[in-house]
Amino acid sequence: MFTIGIGPSSSHTVGPMRAAADFARTILALPGRATRVGCALYGSLALTGIGHGTDVAVLLGLAGWEPETVDPEAATAMVAGFRAENALSLGQGGGDGGYRVELEGKGGIDFHPERFEPEHPNALDLTAWFPDGTSHVQRYYSVGGGTIRRDGERPELGNVAVRHPFTSGNELLAAAAIERISISELVRRNDTAWRTAAETDALLDGVADAMRGCIDRGMLKDGILPGGLSVRRRAKGLHEALISRSERGAPSHTIQWVSLWALAVNEENAAGGRVVTAPTNGAAGIIPAVIRYYETFEGPATREGVRIFLSTAAAIGMLYKTRASISAAEMGCQGEVGVACSMAAAGLAAVLGATNAQIENAAEIGIEHNLGLTCDPIGGLVQVPCIERNAMGAVKAINAAYLALDGDGTHIVSLDQAIETMRQTGEDMRSKYKETSMGGLAVNVVEC
Repeated sequence: MFTIGIGPSSSHTVGPMRAAADFARTILALPGRATRVGCALYGSLALTGIGHGTDVAVLLGLAGWEPETVDPEAATAMVAGFRAENALSLGQGGGDGGYRVELEGKGGIDFHPERFEPEHPNALDLTAWFPDGTSHVQRYYSVGGGTIRRDGERPELGNVAVRHPFTSGNELLAAAAIERISISELVRRNDTAWRTAAETDALLDGVADAMRGCIDRGMLKDGILPGGLSVRRRAKGLHEALISRSERGAPSHTIQWVSLWALAVNEENAAGGRVVTAPTNGAAGIIPAVIRYYETFEGPATREGVRIFLSTAAAIGMLYKTRASISAAEMGCQGEVGVACSMAAAGLAAVLGATNAQIENAAEIGIEHNLGLTCDPIGGLVQVPCIERNAMGAVKAINAAYLALDGDGTHIVSLDQAIETMRQTGEDMRSKYKETSMGGLAVNVVEC
């Protein structure tokens, strides 16, 4: 559920970069040397690809870079060089010993905004041409959260046997009840199918440290975000203003700090910086902001507490991936900000001592009040309304956790029912409201 990559979008930047890097490895493994490569973007990837940097991500991936390894500060200059020469070294950035290939046409990227593929709205074709006139084509789908799938492959269900399998909230609660353990402990036991407990701790600590670093970097930077909307960074100024205030005990002060932390992350994301996909880039600020709230206002916080937070949140996130989707191109922003709010609410409730039933209730509250949230980024950029939407989602998550803690875990709507409602709502939602910039704020606000 949590991977370290770059902004501004997990499905439109991270996923296509991974697809292109995978394609480069495939071509390098074939006999003979390709002379030319190109990419066709379809549907949502084409409609908002420029604003999300999809074209940039594909070129970097073809050059062998992965979201976890590419230097965000150097990416712009590298891509400018590829475009100037209309060529790149296939796979070389990943250390695969690549070779030089030309880019098809001018720049190697073709956009097909009118074409939506039935398998998924985020589809792309990568093609390599060889001297003998043959070509190799591979279609990929960017299915949300930076996850990719090749055409013809089914969604990864995993072939590793975990100790306590679950595919629904009810199954999760039942499995934890049988073992008399917390949701977090159940997840940790399941993780032993892939890694040792120490390795899981190191992974969670690395994710938490990356989240903290992103907040801290975002609070130090100002200026105008790229893309042409002239959106000014606000986190640095808000941080300085909050530090200078004397009324530190005011309730509004706490809310403003939480909002600041979410803004800081998503401004970094909008600028193409390094962020943690949680569970997507467009919603990357919510979980870090709520963790920082726990560490700052609910102390004494511990590393183990943050591990419990992240493990619990991951369990909830997997339910959405299994039973619906976290792709805004399929679900709208309810599948990004809504899911992140639900995950953060569950994580916070867990570290505040909630029962498993209260945790499930917190997660349900977190999504219930984001149902129907559209994805309508102005100019196809993850800036307006995305950055502020993370601040709102973080505050909602905290409220959801406390509402659940005030009860005994019993409630009318189950998490499973809320997830199914989100899925149905996403299917019914018109495509113009699902990360295409063809409806909502994207068309009703004049770009300046």
